[in-house]
Amino acid sequence: MLKISQFVFCIGLLCLSIPMLAQGSDAKGILERTTLKFREAGGIKATFTVRSSEGSSKGVIRLKGDQFLLDAEGVTTWFDGHTQWSYLSSSEEVNVSEPTAEELQSINPYAFLSLDERGYKLKLGKIDNAQDDSLYKLVFTATTRKLDLQCVILYVSKDSLRPVRVSMAQRGGETVVIIINSYQTGQTYPDALFVFDKKSYPEAEIIDLR
Repeated sequence: MLKISQFVFCIGLLCLSIPMLAQGSDAKGILERTTLKFREAGGIKATFTVRSSEGSSKGVIRLKGDQFLLDAEGVTTWFDGHTQWSYLSSSEEVNVSEPTAEELQSINPYAFLSLDERGYKLKLGKIDNAQDDSLYKLVFTATTRKLDLQCVILYVSKDSLRPVRVSMAQRGGETVVIIINSYQTGQTYPDALFVFDKKSYPEAEIIDLR
């Protein structure tokens, strides 16, 4: 089965008040509006499916700004904007780390919204089939072969400006696809939700990797 803990989750989202030119042909404009929509959405809860050559898996993510709580296939990940805790239920271990911006791209699907500022070129791709005519196709291509993600394709709904699918080509040829199955905005989350609570996992072994 797919090891979500390896990339632990790879992906909400903005407004029709921007000029029509940006809506139709300007990839940067679409991305900016999508990012603004995400930032204005408040707390977000999204369910998703991840597919790769190893299989498929489902999960749920809760987001507030740069913070998130991710539950996927026996792995629970908390991120408070600085520190990350990943709990593996199979071994009752908690790995504590301070992820880099690139590492967060492989954990939080919505980190893709700032890819164009982190070593990637952005362009508006051509939709290949009629079924996807309701979507924008934003293509991020790495400017160096050193990056783990060489190409990311983000599909965004033209109506709601919400990401609905992400396709990632990793260095070495592996391709991972994330599908957003449901999306709820306006959720109210306390900051404590995004911090690991030792009292809730009294038997867990904490491994500090910082």
